[in-house]
Amino acid sequence: MSILNSVIKLFVGDKQQKDLKSLQPVVENVRAFEAAIAKLSHDELRAKTQEFKNIIKEALKEFNDKIEALEAEAKGADIDRQEDIYTEIDALKEDSYKVSEETLLKIMPEAFAVVKETAKRFVENEEIEVTASPFDRELSAERDNVTLEGEKAYWANSWDAAGKPVTWDMIHYDVQLIGGSVLHQGKIAEMMTGEGKTLVSTLPVYLNALTGNGVHLVTVNDYLAKRDKAWMGPIFEFHGLSTDCIDYHQPNSDARRKAYNADITYGTNNEFGFDYLRDNMASSKDDLVQRPPNYAIIDEVDSVLIDDARTPLIISGPVPQGDRHEFTELKPLVADIVALQKQHLVKVLAEAKKLLAEGNDKDGGFLLLRVYRGLPKNKALIKFLSQEGIKQILQKTENTYMADNNKLMPEVDEDLWFVVEEKNNQIDLTDKGIAHLSEKTQNDNFFVLPDIGVKIGEIDAAESTKEEKAAHKDELYKDFSIKSERIHTMNQLLKAYTVFEKDVEYVVMENKVMIVDEQTGRIMDGRRYSDGLHQAIEAKENCKIEDATQTFATVTLQNYFRMYKKLSGMTGTAVTEAGELWEIYKLDVVEIPTNKPIQRDDKEDLVYKTAREKYNAVIEDIVKLVAENRPVLVGTTSVEISELLGRMLQMRKIPHNILNAKLHKREADVVAEAGKSGVVTIATNMAGRGTDIKLSNDVKDAGGLAIIGTERHDSRRVDRQLRGRAGRQGDVGSTQFYVALDDNLMRLFGSDRIAKMMDRMGLKEGEVIQHSMISKSIERAQKKVEENNFGIRKRLLEYDDIMNAQREFVYKRRRNALDGKRLQVDIANMIYDTCESIINSNKAVKDFQNFEFELIKFSSMTSPFSEEEFNKMSEKEMTDKLYDIVTEHYKNKIERNAVLAFPVIKDVFENEGDRYERIVVPFTDGSKSLQVVTNLKEAYESEGKSLVTDFEKNITLAIIDENWKEHLRKMDELKQSVQNASYEQKDPLLVYKFEAFELFKKTVDEINKEVLSFLFKGELPVQDRSQISEARNTKKERLNTSKADVQNSTEQAIQNSRSQQSEPVETMVREQPKIGRNEKVTIKNVMSGEEKEVKFKQAIPLIEKGEFVLVNK
Repeated sequence: MSILNSVIKLFVGDKQQKDLKSLQPVVENVRAFEAAIAKLSHDELRAKTQEFKNIIKEALKEFNDKIEALEAEAKGADIDRQEDIYTEIDALKEDSYKVSEETLLKIMPEAFAVVKETAKRFVENEEIEVTASPFDRELSAERDNVTLEGEKAYWANSWDAAGKPVTWDMIHYDVQLIGGSVLHQGKIAEMMTGEGKTLVSTLPVYLNALTGNGVHLVTVNDYLAKRDKAWMGPIFEFHGLSTDCIDYHQPNSDARRKAYNADITYGTNNEFGFDYLRDNMASSKDDLVQRPPNYAIIDEVDSVLIDDARTPLIISGPVPQGDRHEFTELKPLVADIVALQKQHLVKVLAEAKKLLAEGNDKDGGFLLLRVYRGLPKNKALIKFLSQEGIKQILQKTENTYMADNNKLMPEVDEDLWFVVEEKNNQIDLTDKGIAHLSEKTQNDNFFVLPDIGVKIGEIDAAESTKEEKAAHKDELYKDFSIKSERIHTMNQLLKAYTVFEKDVEYVVMENKVMIVDEQTGRIMDGRRYSDGLHQAIEAKENCKIEDATQTFATVTLQNYFRMYKKLSGMTGTAVTEAGELWEIYKLDVVEIPTNKPIQRDDKEDLVYKTAREKYNAVIEDIVKLVAENRPVLVGTTSVEISELLGRMLQMRKIPHNILNAKLHKREADVVAEAGKSGVVTIATNMAGRGTDIKLSNDVKDAGGLAIIGTERHDSRRVDRQLRGRAGRQGDVGSTQFYVALDDNLMRLFGSDRIAKMMDRMGLKEGEVIQHSMISKSIERAQKKVEENNFGIRKRLLEYDDIMNAQREFVYKRRRNALDGKRLQVDIANMIYDTCESIINSNKAVKDFQNFEFELIKFSSMTSPFSEEEFNKMSEKEMTDKLYDIVTEHYKNKIERNAVLAFPVIKDVFENEGDRYERIVVPFTDGSKSLQVVTNLKEAYESEGKSLVTDFEKNITLAIIDENWKEHLRKMDELKQSVQNASYEQKDPLLVYKFEAFELFKKTVDEINKEVLSFLFKGELPVQDRSQISEARNTKKERLNTSKADVQNSTEQAIQNSRSQQSEPVETMVREQPKIGRNEKVTIKNVMSGEEKEVKFKQAIPLIEKGEFVLVNK
């Protein structure tokens, strides 16, 4: 492969060299401005920012003027013209954005020179004196580094950065200017650790903030968001650009809205995503916090867009009967069957060893494969496979039985109760297992799914009444649903018992199952595996099994970040995932050269036969390095291994620090100590991401930081991240990885060529092999895993893309309803779609009576066509004519509502206008009622028209939300149920696409009909001012966000089921005082507004269903 790459480079050229050649002029262009800008006074330097803003404003003036004129015209235009106007406005905004980007590119060299000069002046001056601006005066009240004296403001070059005092000492060097240019172009800048990525970001952040459309700087955790905001903020604020961090403020608060309105906003990826979801659950325009997404720079971009991107962010709430499950009932059955298989396979392994020792490779290999398929993580099996030639026998046998699409594999599996496909993370019960469970439960069909197609055929063929057939079908579907859920629960419990290990994938603390992040080793507090897996682990560990929840709003980070007009990122480890970043996000990775040549010594991997030999060698190496007074950072892949190494070092009396999931709170202290002479730190491969380990001169003289990797990670970039801890800014250092043939990566994906080579060389226990060919073979194994992982992430995205199309449609309608500007166009489209729907469905079957019934139901008007006309006219002709008639009818109805409501509004305003600003007006359609909040003064001045507009907004929002929640629940169920399609040799994704489309079409149709029905029928129940009351601010429900880990099947197998993604769960919690069960309380129906007094114990089920809320009196 390396020869092929060399040939390709010879003809096509090296990408990195090409990129750098095209970017080199950026440095020269910036230098061209440096001399002139250096001569400017401090005030003149600050004035450059306003000059840049004026250039941008002038370039966009023509577009902004046109948009303003069109928006004014839209207010008085008819519906058809409004639709054209809004299409034109959207096109103008796109053109405006293109011109804005062209303008920024022109001023980029000068803007970069301004930022560089600012950094230089902060280095050279302890205090900078400038003429005080209103912004300086505002900042001086909040910041210690800005002081005022008369008309002058003094900016100090020292300030507090998230609790740590800093003195500015950085000036951009040439490669950082290149990095800044790459980020501005919407690409990923790959820069080595210690190259100053945070400083690089100041260049494109300043440039893009000049447009006033907002720049988001996204980090992986809130510590880095707060630190970077406090550290870099003064550079921007010196130029009058406002900065803020969303993680300082509560969700849905005015302070968070202000943070988003700042020129530059820092925050964590999860909070940006959650705010998007919260905004799309808002019931008022005033509750929105985000602006339209413009430009984002993602720090540690691979961690966010790859590791976290498979993670759906979910806001969820309790479901009715969410505490109903079979985990507790099925747990004893699973524990029993796992114990049976373990006992049996211990004997089978002993028999296999005996046969192989006698030279009977065929029968011995057969039994060995049976043990491997029954319990692949059995420690005795793993140890036996590391012996000379054994792994080759297993692989040869497996290849034989896998031939012809696993034709002979049932012979291997027939003696097992269940089969574990570790690479595909699949666990299936065998016929023997099902028979055993049927015997235990005394029910032969306990785990057998009925064949729906055959059974329905039998029911249809039977001589029964329609009612009896319907009842039989309902019973069949119910039975299928129960058994499908039972099989799913059983599979998850089997995974929990056989694949997930305590203190590796998760820890149990305070009677709770806590997931351990496989990348950082930190506990991911609040995260839960999805799809019932977490509940299965809770059952296994005898912890409290949490209730199931229902999705209220969801988005994957992939789809959230793809909404930005421009996206860029920076990291030290993206080039290995460049293909995925391009395919999913269209982000190109550009490698930026280091400021100083790397002096780190990256040694070839040391490969041992067994883990025991490997760990002994690691300890010997640590002892040698400590004797040389070098600091040592040991990278591990799990809590278990870090504790094992800790115990081994303790026996050798070597002091050390351990950083893992159980001790993650000491991270800052441990990282601060890690660069000191002779200090040994045991941490995960990704520990300290975003921080640098700084070395003293004595340590550099001794040879620098020594990195020891105790295992190759499944992903090359994680190993690169560990290597990157050493050798920053030209420091000396070394890295050495230790590998054993029974490591997870080598066991699952390592080439058998390595094992064969070690056998041929006759290596004895404790002997080691080290060669570049071996290191390359390990990298090939890592590439296999990366390709596999990419396939899984792409599959998840394909599922979410279906949801995303639906989400965009619904959220756009919601936004239009909240904003009100385009609501009339939406209502007109609803009328047209509904007219078309009822004509198409009834015209085909020539059912005039049903057509008239449906028309009356949604519009309260009889058919304008006779039955003869209905049968004669074409569908298109009839739809257009009906649309015009219904629209006219709607306009008259709305105007009538305004006329009828105005006397009541007038009465309230003239008598109590000084008391009320916002009022609640009840509307009813005869069956449901809705409280509409409106501004009293506006309603009076517009003669009731603004009340009608608010009525339209409220109705549309309420009905969209009600139906969307129900649709999401159905989509959750669909996603789970389609997985059974694989049993029918069908692609679950294709079934999901088809079913989801039909479901959504039905939901949209339902929304249209319900909204229009209420709009046509809704009116004031009584023309009386007594029914109008003051609108009070309702207390918001608190959403408790947490990320749930999505179970990623194949990848978990690859990583031996280490913890994975996140499905955040925001659980709804109602704030209320403690109430006795028999106390009388007042509850209120959320739809009708009806109040009634009941005992609290009777109110609980009604409140939990969401139909009623508690009224505090």
